Amino acid sequence: MTKTSAAKSKESKSGKLRIGDDWNAIRIIALSQSNPLKAMAELVENSIDAHAKTITITRGREHGEHYLTVKDDGDGVPRDPNGLPDFKYVATHICDSIKRRLKADGAGVGLQGEFGIGLLSFWTVGDTLTMTSASADQRVYQMVMSKGDPRYIVKLRRVLFAERGTELKIRPLLEGVRGLSGEKIQWYLASELRDRIRNTQVRVTVIDKLARKQYEVEPRQFEGRLLHQLPTVHSPYGEAYGELYLTEPAEDCRVALTRAGTRVIADIGTLPGLERPPWDSRYLQGLIDVPYLNLTPGTRSGIVHDERYGALVEALIPLEAHLNDLISAQRRAEEEQANRESLRAIQRAFREAMLVLPREEYDWFDIQSRSQQAAGADEPPERDVETSVAEGEMGAPEPSGGESTQRQFFDYAGPLHTVVISSAASTLKVNQGRRFRALPRDRSRRRVEQDLAFAWEIVEGGGTLSSTSDQEVSFTAPSSPVLVRLSVAVRQRDICCSAEALITVTDSLDVAVGPAVVNARGLPGYTFERAAGELWRSRFDAGRNLIVVNNGHRDFVFATRSRALQLRYLVRLYVKELVLKNFAGLAAEQVADRMIELSLYVEEKLKST
Repeated sequence: MTKTSAAKSKESKSGKLRIGDDWNAIRIIALSQSNPLKAMAELVENSIDAHAKTITITRGREHGEHYLTVKDDGDGVPRDPNGLPDFKYVATHICDSIKRRLKADGAGVGLQGEFGIGLLSFWTVGDTLTMTSASADQRVYQMVMSKGDPRYIVKLRRVLFAERGTELKIRPLLEGVRGLSGEKIQWYLASELRDRIRNTQVRVTVIDKLARKQYEVEPRQFEGRLLHQLPTVHSPYGEAYGELYLTEPAEDCRVALTRAGTRVIADIGTLPGLERPPWDSRYLQGLIDVPYLNLTPGTRSGIVHDERYGALVEALIPLEAHLNDLISAQRRAEEEQANRESLRAIQRAFREAMLVLPREEYDWFDIQSRSQQAAGADEPPERDVETSVAEGEMGAPEPSGGESTQRQFFDYAGPLHTVVISSAASTLKVNQGRRFRALPRDRSRRRVEQDLAFAWEIVEGGGTLSSTSDQEVSFTAPSSPVLVRLSVAVRQRDICCSAEALITVTDSLDVAVGPAVVNARGLPGYTFERAAGELWRSRFDAGRNLIVVNNGHRDFVFATRSRALQLRYLVRLYVKELVLKNFAGLAAEQVADRMIELSLYVEEKLKST
């Protein structure tokens, strides 16, 4: 029996873990903080924990060396029984935090530190740390620690008078830290310590002597609409607090995870189990503050994925469902707004294109025109296409006689910027007449009316003009078919603009494509119908005057990659339906030609709008 017990004791042994090399462990801990800005935030938090009301961070250069100081008016370094700053305890009790013991005793409410390693983070900022604090008899002592040196020195510092609080000075700064400007430090602290600064009302100032600028650290203000009455995030370990804002989607819209007011994770959507909507939707800004999470001591910028984190993931489910509903409603509203804007852009582009195209050949425009079917007959008076189509959109209407209405300031046109001819493309029978009008506009496309001089000219082809100096002229086609180029130059003082119109003179007009009576119903709207797997892209519903777009078609899905591409796709569907309606019965080649014609001018006008 004795031999058996001895054999078992040799097979199984137990003991306690211990540090084999204390200094190597300290080195590993000190170098575990990879972010120098996070290290600066640790030093500021130490000042906040010391009940400071004012903290000043100074960045400068002294004797050719860059330095950084953190000075506060807090309680200073805790004192020993003799009333002296207990630097020895600070330097010899790494990983044994006084704050953690105070929390355990119930006297550490509002304190953030718990690991006792925050001071070591100066290794990622500079080479030497000098920590200064006063004793009870108002004598000033300082402790000096150097990166890579296990020793520390405490000595008396001669000053005229002692100041309240603690001052830390790190010098010289590491090469990569010298580029951190005061503005960068200010922006980082405003996000990292947002709630701590706001709750404690501490004033944090960053003085950049190199840039000769001073910054006040203001807690970051989120954008968007603050969400109220959110579901409670409750778990067996406590309750989390959420401050969330619904805003326009953007890449920088993220929800941070914080603990006791200090940011731990910049984007909660990057955590395992939370890479899902709404956290990765980019519609939300704000934070989720979870006081019961366990932090990773090394970097202080991560959490332990233990049972507390699992409880948080489960507790967030009701909140996620509520937020997803709000985001879905926001997306529907955005889509409706985008559809309204797209329809306005399409209508504007078609109306602009009608100033160039033969307007008598197309329906769906608010144009009342009637043509004579008899060859050689004069045209009856027509309304100006710009006034009838886009009155109020394209510019100020032509003044009518006898009316005297007072115009607002923004109704007055600016200097001449461009001119178009209405119509800029038309088809006439030989010896037939037509009126053409020059439409001068300013940069905002308002009609220009003052101090104008017109000069008309037949550049190519033949025909005659009733006048060459009026805004509206009558053109008579020659007796033989020809392509006529008509130009006008408009001058307003030192500004001169020109435009051209193309007139096709033919022997006879095809009845199918010739002038007709236009049913002025206006450009239709559009709606969506999801028919995934079906080949049709769109169809015209004459009863509702709507174009029905198949948003399940692969082409539409492809076009939704960008707003501009989707708008061009909708324009082409409008072109297809418009040509099919106006030129029914024509040969396929002629229909294709009309689609090319209409697409060319409408898409060009779409770019300009």
